[in-house]
Amino acid sequence: MDHFELRDGVLHAEDIPLPQIAAEVGTPVYVYSRATLERHAQVFRDALKDVPKKHLAFAIKCNPNLGVLRVLARQGYGADVVSGGELERALASGMAAEDIVFSGVGKTRAELAQGLDRGIGQFNIEHEPEGAALAEIALARETTANAVLRVNPDVDAGTHAKISTGKAENKFGVGIDVAPQIFARLAALPGLNLRGVALHIGSQLTSLAPLEAAFERVGRLVSDLRAAGHSITHVDLGGGLGVPYKPGDNPPSPADYGAMVARVTKDWDVTLMFEPGRVIAGNTGVLLTEVLWVKPGAANPFVIVDAAMNDLARPALYDAYHDFAAVKPTGEKMTASIVGPVCETGDTFARDREIDAVQAGDLAVFRTAGAYGATMASTYNSRSLVPEVLVDGGRYIVVADRIAAGTIMAAERVPDWID
Repeated sequence: MDHFELRDGVLHAEDIPLPQIAAEVGTPVYVYSRATLERHAQVFRDALKDVPKKHLAFAIKCNPNLGVLRVLARQGYGADVVSGGELERALASGMAAEDIVFSGVGKTRAELAQGLDRGIGQFNIEHEPEGAALAEIALARETTANAVLRVNPDVDAGTHAKISTGKAENKFGVGIDVAPQIFARLAALPGLNLRGVALHIGSQLTSLAPLEAAFERVGRLVSDLRAAGHSITHVDLGGGLGVPYKPGDNPPSPADYGAMVARVTKDWDVTLMFEPGRVIAGNTGVLLTEVLWVKPGAANPFVIVDAAMNDLARPALYDAYHDFAAVKPTGEKMTASIVGPVCETGDTFARDREIDAVQAGDLAVFRTAGAYGATMASTYNSRSLVPEVLVDGGRYIVVADRIAAGTIMAAERVPDWID
């Protein structure tokens, strides 16, 4: 459920008609619903009611907007971060340092030091040299780093190859077969409190079966590590739960996920850590756009909108589906390809799709754009960075300005030795 609904034939975000935002802010623009964000945060937490010890860390990479993060901080969420920049965003939003988990396969020594200096709660170690470096840096600061070892369970998540993270050929974690030996060596290092393990097998998962298989493998690893004399108090189960993008999509519900987790982990006696992202933020946002032209095509027309692949990259990157809907639908339909103005054939949002009939000047939205939307935007073709708006009932605020091409150009320099 979300709070983007038709009222008197006009699509609203909560109590704000989207044409009002288009008129006052301009298009393209991301629009987020606070009520939807809070509801999804509560639904995910409620789904884990039978998990006695848990920690919820929102995956900041999917939507790092400070306004969004502040809402989630007020909902009791910490942060899963994968860079020093994301760490600073989490802190700036009001999330407590001890509730921050630092993941990511390529942490630099500077970022490890940054995490220690900021007093974050946990590092998810990706490989043995990283763990050794973290221990060394912690010792130099006369402190101890809480950490877990990320393992790769070699489970096919059944998702797009570019967002699969738990197969043996993926770059993440250490092989589960060698994890006990690596864990033993790292656990012996002073400066490191290696207190458990972590896993994450992929994003936009549409079945619980791969997750359950991965969790069962990790459960056996936990038993083996304890049998070897190690204290295991934390297990990070990652995230990846999918959301419906198109009609007919039926991903597992958070309630079904929570029930499976409680059943599989009931004897583990650990604090379970979760990194939800898309399942919280995906349906909390839309990308509002204006139709520029409807251009005849060889088979079907092209609907050319002012949003482009630099504003919403997922279709170009993953052939991802985003529902396209008119802000003032007439009930009529048309078959068209939806494209943006960027000078790339890849700047295509849909091919030969049946959509609401639109014409030049109409407003439309790409739905389910609250995750991996604005955060992946670029300035390709010297286009402005897209703004973001947060709606709260009958009010809204611009939570990220449109950054004009001229502002970006002002940060560049032409060497005086070019004449």
